[in-house]
Amino acid sequence: MSDALPIRRALLSVSDKGGLIDFARALVAHGAELLSTGGTAAAIRAAGLAVKDVSDHTGFPEILDGRVKTLVPQVHGGILFRRDLPEHQAQADRHNIAPIDLVCVDLYPFEATVAKGAPFEDCIENIDIGGPAMIRSAAKNHDHVAVLTSPAQYTEVAGALSSGGTTLALRRKLAAAAYARTAAYDAAIAAWFARQEGEEFPNRLSTAGTLKQTLRYGENPHQRAAFYIDGTNRPGIATARQVQGKELSYNNLNDTDAAYEAVAELDGPAIVIVKHANPCGVALGSNLAEAWDKALRCDPVSAFGGIVAANRPLDAAAAERIAAIFTEVVIAPDASDEAKAIFARKKNLRLLLTGGLPDPAAPGTLIRSVSGGFLAQSRDAGRITQADLKVVTKRAPTDQELADLLFAFRVCKHVKSNAIVYAKDGATVGIGAGQMSRVDSARIAAWKSEEAAKAAGLATPLAPKGLADGSVVASDAFFPFADGLQAAAAAGATAVIQPGGSMRDNEVIAAADEAGLAMVLTGMRHFRH
Repeated sequence: MSDALPIRRALLSVSDKGGLIDFARALVAHGAELLSTGGTAAAIRAAGLAVKDVSDHTGFPEILDGRVKTLVPQVHGGILFRRDLPEHQAQADRHNIAPIDLVCVDLYPFEATVAKGAPFEDCIENIDIGGPAMIRSAAKNHDHVAVLTSPAQYTEVAGALSSGGTTLALRRKLAAAAYARTAAYDAAIAAWFARQEGEEFPNRLSTAGTLKQTLRYGENPHQRAAFYIDGTNRPGIATARQVQGKELSYNNLNDTDAAYEAVAELDGPAIVIVKHANPCGVALGSNLAEAWDKALRCDPVSAFGGIVAANRPLDAAAAERIAAIFTEVVIAPDASDEAKAIFARKKNLRLLLTGGLPDPAAPGTLIRSVSGGFLAQSRDAGRITQADLKVVTKRAPTDQELADLLFAFRVCKHVKSNAIVYAKDGATVGIGAGQMSRVDSARIAAWKSEEAAKAAGLATPLAPKGLADGSVVASDAFFPFADGLQAAAAAGATAVIQPGGSMRDNEVIAAADEAGLAMVLTGMRHFRH
């Protein structure tokens, strides 16, 4: 026997009227009586369709400025009673409760109200009560009732009506989506209320996301993966429009996010090149083309197959340079038509345009799963200015060194710890990332600068130190021993920026003085694990 159920009575109450009339017509065409409220009822009537006000169906008027209109037994009894139980049917008959076979509700726009910065009271009034109650009731009784929470579901349900009615499999799928929707709705309300009360980490933390893309696989082919968006609309991969190229992978998305968050830190035209979530070249320039040339020079080998982020709209000159090597993804706020045409020659290159830059200083919560739970922390929105620096050596840095020190420390924030960054003239010239020993990071960064100098044809027997010769060096955390600083001095660094705070700060300062280096302390570290 088929488990398809016809729809004899449907209750529709939606804020988003998109697709509503076509769906209502499909219901009427298959013999359904329509019940509705307020603006939804008015829209259905305006389309020439018969619709019954819920208040006429229940015999109870809307009260309390519309706060109570569906919270009555005639509605919830009609949704919840089990058609397969004679005692339920008898009670429904006794109390004049007619069955409701379909509920279509999309909830008051609470998230959108909060997003536009509405006053507290407006947000409160946009917390839907009757809607979630009907959705949950219909989802619980999905053996007998279909529940819709999005216009995206209309076509499938309308098609099912043409085949005799909604199947149990379809009703269960709709019920699962319904509970996910009310859970996300409640999570958004709880998060907003916690913010109003100044609770950064409430006793219960709920998170919700909307599936944007199912991915081919995760970090490795044997892992499954998907990309969800959280509704905050932070400019970046979540808001990006993919203009061209292959489907984005899990690793593409992770690396692209790292690149775009890093480039947003920089003032002036800037390029960040990322490989495996670490910057391998970062530079400022008078324009993006110059910034690209300087960033690429830092590590042209690692840049091959990397991710490129720009903090300005891409022009033709920058596009020509970027397209000259194999690049997986390019992300920017926008691009000129000429730039798009240049990238179009590289059919496998993914071009993402976001419409804006993320604000590095904006508050936010970062979540990371661990066994049995998850860790939550505020986003690293710390930013050091010249006024925050404390000179601790006999020699103070020059103006050019100061500019490069601040640039290097800002880049360091986006390099995996232990992080060492050499920089000169607004460009990285050596990066050491993710080492267990800080001195190893310093040595690796120096070696990378030597290799980059060779690739650029700049290393000679008279200048063997590479690009780091005459640079400044940034460390994301304090030097626990003088050896890391001494390695930087050996690479040719002339000035150092680091948080300070080690038990051996005096030894490190003395080593800097002995080497003739200028050193400043920030008092802030930037671990990135």
